[in-house]
Amino acid sequence: MNIIEKYLAKAADMEKVDPGQEISCKVSLAGAHDVTAPIAIDMFRKIGVDKVFDPEKVVFVADHIYPASTEKARNNVWVMSDFAKEFGIRLYQRGEGVIHQLIYEKHCVQPGELVVIADSHTGTCGGYGAIGIGVGSTELAAVMATGRLDLEVPEVVQIYLHGKCPSNVFGKDLILYLGKLFGTDYFVDRGLLFTGPGIEKFSISERMTVCNMGIELGAMITLFGGIEYDSDTTELREIDLNILEPQIACPFSPANVVTVKEVEGKPVTQVVIGSCTNGRLYDMAQVVKVFEGKSVHPDVNTLIIPSSKEVLKEMEELGWCKVIRDAGATVLNPGCGPCFGAHEGLTNERDIVVSTTNRNFPGRMGNLKTEIYLASPATAAETAVAGKITVPARSV
Repeated sequence: MNIIEKYLAKAADMEKVDPGQEISCKVSLAGAHDVTAPIAIDMFRKIGVDKVFDPEKVVFVADHIYPASTEKARNNVWVMSDFAKEFGIRLYQRGEGVIHQLIYEKHCVQPGELVVIADSHTGTCGGYGAIGIGVGSTELAAVMATGRLDLEVPEVVQIYLHGKCPSNVFGKDLILYLGKLFGTDYFVDRGLLFTGPGIEKFSISERMTVCNMGIELGAMITLFGGIEYDSDTTELREIDLNILEPQIACPFSPANVVTVKEVEGKPVTQVVIGSCTNGRLYDMAQVVKVFEGKSVHPDVNTLIIPSSKEVLKEMEELGWCKVIRDAGATVLNPGCGPCFGAHEGLTNERDIVVSTTNRNFPGRMGNLKTEIYLASPATAAETAVAGKITVPARSV
């Protein structure tokens, strides 16, 4: 068995599992946010149970639309708050952060444990070794009641990394490059496993970025394994990190990827850096490195969104928020920001955006015609200063 199969077998209390096998797994943590939780709550009440499987292992987070931009959004938070008090579960709200970051910071999920969240980017926790599976609200309601998830063991494709990325290439560039290679549906109902000595170059933050966007390739599970070849995977691909260049996803798909230099010089009107994909301290370091002593272009609305209150606190203590504000950019409260397309930095058809978020579908930031490009924080920061898409400089 490969490492994904071993973890699933352990969660199912079985000695061995095989691809295609139906199993029932013990869940270590379940969660939902202000868009998905209200539906899950409604379905949970229809099940008719009087308690969640373990109050310590169910969490809600208000992150997608905070501060509330509509009466409905605010009502959703009240629904979550009432349920949390009734069943004794934890509710994170008032700008504490994005659900995937808060789970990493607050809940000490261990490698191999199973995390189930009603959000498609739950694979983020594969960056620190956990199995993350995104589900719909109805399925989450059943998980909250039983503490178990039924699933089919996926085939696993192994990506073996060797070499070392150039200094201006990051985890975001790697996952965008894979989108260019595989498209958006190659990994549907499959596991995506990263191994090889090349993974040692990537910090936990970068690994979380890579795993966050595994779903954009269709992956059911995305996970970083060990530096050796894993066994019993369905397919093995090798990638030399030395040859990678900064990548950018063009409208309107995360897999419509070219090198940044191929679109260099295109004027932009907004830059967004943050969210659950690239809002960690590591990402903010790339921004400050570019912004220090400079100003963002006067034609570029530049929004910086930490992924949690803890990240924001560290930014403030390091003096990074002052650097960002002095450069003419705006630091928003921790959360999803404009990524979901419900508030904070929404666009119109005249806008051209470079963003570090995970999706650039039509309407993703509010308008169906807005052009959204996805790139690393380094590329986005350089673009904000130049006012046009720019290849980030290599370190000397």
